Amino acid sequence: MASGDSVLTSSFKFDAIGTSWEINTPAPLAAVTRAQILDLVERFDSIYSRFRHDSIVTRIAKAADGGAFSFPADAAAMFDLYDYLHDATDGAVDPLVGRALELLGYDGDYALMPDHEGIAATVAHRPVWRRDVQREGTTITTRRPLVVDVGAVGKGRLVDLISDLLTAEGFKDFVVDGSGDICHRGDIALDIGLEHPLDPDLVIGVANLKDGSICASASNRRAWGDGLHHVLDGRTGRPTTEVIATWAIASDTATADGLATALFFNASSRLMAVFDFSYLRMFADGRVEVSDNFDGEVFT
Repeated sequence: MASGDSVLTSSFKFDAIGTSWEINTPAPLAAVTRAQILDLVERFDSIYSRFRHDSIVTRIAKAADGGAFSFPADAAAMFDLYDYLHDATDGAVDPLVGRALELLGYDGDYALMPDHEGIAATVAHRPVWRRDVQREGTTITTRRPLVVDVGAVGKGRLVDLISDLLTAEGFKDFVVDGSGDICHRGDIALDIGLEHPLDPDLVIGVANLKDGSICASASNRRAWGDGLHHVLDGRTGRPTTEVIATWAIASDTATADGLATALFFNASSRLMAVFDFSYLRMFADGRVEVSDNFDGEVFT
């Protein structure tokens, strides 16, 4: 939940990549700008969605002998970020967790039933981003079918692309909210309520956001069974258990999104040595860890 920017009186709402979006601006967006945003979203989805039969990601997953696949120029920043996150977490953040998600039941048909036999069969040859993918710029080369899932960074990257479009259109004050992945531009700070992962009617604190981005991740979101949720450890192919919710604040949304996932896995000090950000995270035992540079208030 967000509040604080009274000049942003106009709202453009739409659904995209399986979730709800809202863009707040001082004046209504022109019809042509709204159309450009929706076209951008469609193009992004047509490239990266593992739920679409026509996406590049699906072509990679169906390539029996692998191949070379070219992505748009703006994909380089996202792939670079994955490189950094993969290294900083010793492989825990890995865009090749897609097959593990499918086997756990989060597949294109939303089966939501784990394939235990398939899980056992893939343990010995689980794909690894730095080993099984060769990348040169925006072209990746594979040697076998691989299921790419950009969920750790993708929504944040799309928020940034929309924000860039608005900036190019002359907007200086706006908020792009992709269901909790939020980019703010302007001089009046936002107060962002940090939803308690176990009770959506409570907040555990408030973050002050000004001209930056905040992303949250929680194991209760996109959960479909006992211990089954979308945050997987790329090293094991299994859902995480120690941390249950994270919030990361950075200058861009893709980085904040990726760090919100990375905070589920390793010592935050290692991430802070690589990235410029602030954070808060909650552990399964109720403990809360807050970075010294966090701008806001924590209630628990």
